[in-house]
Amino acid sequence: MKYDKDTTQLNDPIYGFITIPNGVLFRLVEHPYFQRLRRISQMGMSYTVYPGAHHTRFLHAIGAMHLAQVAVQVLRKKNVVISPEEEEALCIAILLHDIGHGPFSHAMEHSIVENVNHENISLVFMQALNEEMDGALDLAIKIFKDEYHRPFLHQLIASQLDLDRLDYLRRDSFYTGASEGAINVQRLIAMWDVHDDNLVVEAKGIYSVENFLVARRLMYWQVYFHKTGVVAEQLLAKMLKRAKELVSNGVTLPASEALSFFLTESVTLENFSEKALTHFAALDDTDIITAMKAWKNVDDFILSTLSKMILNRDFLKINIEREPISKERYEQKKIETQEHFQLTAKEVSYFVFTGKISNQAYNMDKSPIYILTPEEKMVDVAKASDQLNLKMLSEKVEKYFLCYPKRK
Repeated sequence: MKYDKDTTQLNDPIYGFITIPNGVLFRLVEHPYFQRLRRISQMGMSYTVYPGAHHTRFLHAIGAMHLAQVAVQVLRKKNVVISPEEEEALCIAILLHDIGHGPFSHAMEHSIVENVNHENISLVFMQALNEEMDGALDLAIKIFKDEYHRPFLHQLIASQLDLDRLDYLRRDSFYTGASEGAINVQRLIAMWDVHDDNLVVEAKGIYSVENFLVARRLMYWQVYFHKTGVVAEQLLAKMLKRAKELVSNGVTLPASEALSFFLTESVTLENFSEKALTHFAALDDTDIITAMKAWKNVDDFILSTLSKMILNRDFLKINIEREPISKERYEQKKIETQEHFQLTAKEVSYFVFTGKISNQAYNMDKSPIYILTPEEKMVDVAKASDQLNLKMLSEKVEKYFLCYPKRK
């Protein structure tokens, strides 16, 4: 890629000055599709627990792109041949990897669109941008979809030790103040190498990988799965689901044009049309907050109450336990709530519900993290490590929650 006096720089609180090269990358950053990420929170409802967690997907994507530039420099010094075209495509792919996120990150995936995750939508965005830019994203899309013949490039953007995870752990740790996630990103990248076109970590970097996996586990339990954040995100999804249900029954609700589209239409991956993309590209956190402020005054008790709960941070009570919630206990809470608020059996599900969260810091069966031994053998980090707890981190830990109204 070309770096010259006209190159744009951003001052990032994590890495300092980040360089955005002229050309396709700069055009992508300036595009309205990408600028929308300035208005999409990185951590959803986590600000209800950690008041500093107001950073955006925009800054995370820029940070991940910067780490891609650093990684390419490191690998080239180790005689890994990466062409300028491959470097640019890698940076494009990581820059756009989260462009498909909707308002408050994951809430949209479980409410007003039907089983369409942000990765699917990111690819739709990339294809639309590629058409607009006359095929300039062809190679980036191949890498993003893992269809390029050099797999390590895809592993840099989507694996268990990728640029995405490195940036969000370090960044989320910084903005929340949770020091458990403060990994040494520079040290980890410095230990990377490529062997048989696969991303590997030099043997002397094994302890940095162990620290990364432990940090990821702790951040999930302490930050991403904090019980208040869990119930807040559940309520947001329930609020959007209720709004869509009311609209489908003929009720008119105040909402932006973009949000109204998703409340009235049944959007799946199969029918995610150009029209759907246009409306999705206009949708951000502001649409949801503005709607919520209006919905707290509507006649519908459920939508009004859910909106007030989120706005006033007066959430449902949540119990998180290691064993599944008993059916008897769940039914009892439903009966109590149904009688107290005079709700139907269907309506009470908005206020009393169960769910499950799972944490698996490392999956030995999915794109393993390879340690390159002095004998140039690739060994799974869990097998190469002399720490027993690393194998334990590969076990999925599941916890179960029950949400219900507080007694006042």
